[in-house]
Amino acid sequence: MKNSDCIVIIPAYNEENNIAGVVRGVRKAFPGIVVVVNDGSSDNTALKAYEAGAEVVSLPFNMGYGVALQTGYKYALENNSEYLIQIDGDGQHDPENIPEFIKAISEDKSLDVVIGSRFLSENSAIPFVRRSGIKFFAGLTSMLTGKKVTDPISGYRIMNRKALEFLVGDMYPEDYPDADLVVIMSRAGFKFGEIPIKVTSNPDGRTMHSGWRPVYYVYKMLLSMLLTMFRSDHKQ
Repeated sequence: MKNSDCIVIIPAYNEENNIAGVVRGVRKAFPGIVVVVNDGSSDNTALKAYEAGAEVVSLPFNMGYGVALQTGYKYALENNSEYLIQIDGDGQHDPENIPEFIKAISEDKSLDVVIGSRFLSENSAIPFVRRSGIKFFAGLTSMLTGKKVTDPISGYRIMNRKALEFLVGDMYPEDYPDADLVVIMSRAGFKFGEIPIKVTSNPDGRTMHSGWRPVYYVYKMLLSMLLTMFRSDHKQ
């Protein structure tokens, strides 16, 4: 795979303290196009990303993680990218894993998506409660897809153009595109693989899973996965 065939997108919301380091790390590991999708941040996320060497696409206001990702998918398709890597903007994902993603999807042409799994690595810092929740959804996803998936909610992934074309369609769950998206795509015939990745705790100590958000996330994800099983319009 040539570097020009691939693009890296980084969804970010109010990450001015972390985004420059993430962009520099990505550019060091991947000498290609890096795009930060600024999700209506109220701080200097866009400026810091641009100064670090990224292209920046800014949404007019905070529209959520899923919309930011889908914006990146559309950008990649419009720029004729054959592959896309997505990595979070909070500094928890290690950009040094990027070559491993590229190698995995290049060597196995049957794969449409490769997920970075925190449970295939011994170097991932995940709190016990969150680890338990991830394992629950991993078990449910494995059961619904008929294939073992260890980390279906990981936001560190690479995908091919065929997957991108599917993800810009109406089937995309814009709220929390995690385990439910793996089930949707699997039922549509897409093939998944996993590689081990290393993650660290958020440098700011912030997390999207605080307050009532975990409760809503579990409710939303279970409902979405249940509804997915009753839909008959899954197709590539």
